[in-house]
Amino acid sequence: MGNAISPCELIQGIGRSSLNLQDIAGHPALHRYVQEQSQSLIRIYEESPRLASIFATQQRWLLGHVGLAMHFRRDPNDRRKDLTVSRFIEVVHKNAVASRNTADAFIKEMLHYDIAEYVAGGDGRTHPLQPTAATIERFTGWVTAHLRTLDHIDGGNRLARFLERPDMLATLQPLVADGLLASKPVREPNQTFSLFIWLNNGGIVMDWLMSGINPDHAGLERIPTGVVSIGDFAKWLKLSRTHLSRKLRTAEELGSIGWLGQRGNSVMWVSHGFYEEYMIVQAAKLAVVDSAFAACFSTDRRVPSPPNL
Repeated sequence: MGNAISPCELIQGIGRSSLNLQDIAGHPALHRYVQEQSQSLIRIYEESPRLASIFATQQRWLLGHVGLAMHFRRDPNDRRKDLTVSRFIEVVHKNAVASRNTADAFIKEMLHYDIAEYVAGGDGRTHPLQPTAATIERFTGWVTAHLRTLDHIDGGNRLARFLERPDMLATLQPLVADGLLASKPVREPNQTFSLFIWLNNGGIVMDWLMSGINPDHAGLERIPTGVVSIGDFAKWLKLSRTHLSRKLRTAEELGSIGWLGQRGNSVMWVSHGFYEEYMIVQAAKLAVVDSAFAACFSTDRRVPSPPNL
């Protein structure tokens, strides 16, 4: 099967055009659909907080995508393409995702918490790794949440087609990882978003804030959220209240958040500008997922399983 044509090569040029960032960001109901997506991601976090910590900060989120892409691109006939600690560190460094030490610490943590594991019967000298079944399952939930949002936007049937062919995850995810690494809006978001993506569980913090917003209020300058108590919020996130309060105060100084009454004891609001920052990053991420999906699934025919899957 060495000369087999990959699914993406097979359908290149015959699939539908994917949605771009402008198409997605300009959709009048995007706010409602992204809110539903945020709620889905929060459920994944609640079901497995430790595993969801892979995506706790943007850096860890990208590290997780890099590791998964390397796993799915493995070649049983070429051990040089195995996911090993040394190869992972080199790929992370090459793509300027993190330092070598951070990449090494990340892999060790993934092994410690059974998010990744050594491949049974692997070469003891290179110790090839793979994500555990639970990790793949949770990541599949991430994919389905984004495909569902895209379907809402244009009435497509991406999710149904993916559920018919879940084996295509191995082809889809590496393309998503490539797109995320190449996306400037994702890698270099604006001021307030950047503030939160370096906070532990920062992605979930923003998802939680945005999930409690009434989409009908999206046009307000100060948009009420569902957050009242910083203490309860920090407890749910398993974060230090002091650490969370410090980040929230910095965001407050930027004019990005505030309280309708007494600070920390009334409904929190987010600024329209912060909300738009969040929505632009979501639109960019969705555009990456849709581009990858369009490259791997044909609207005209069933795509055969990729070789060696």
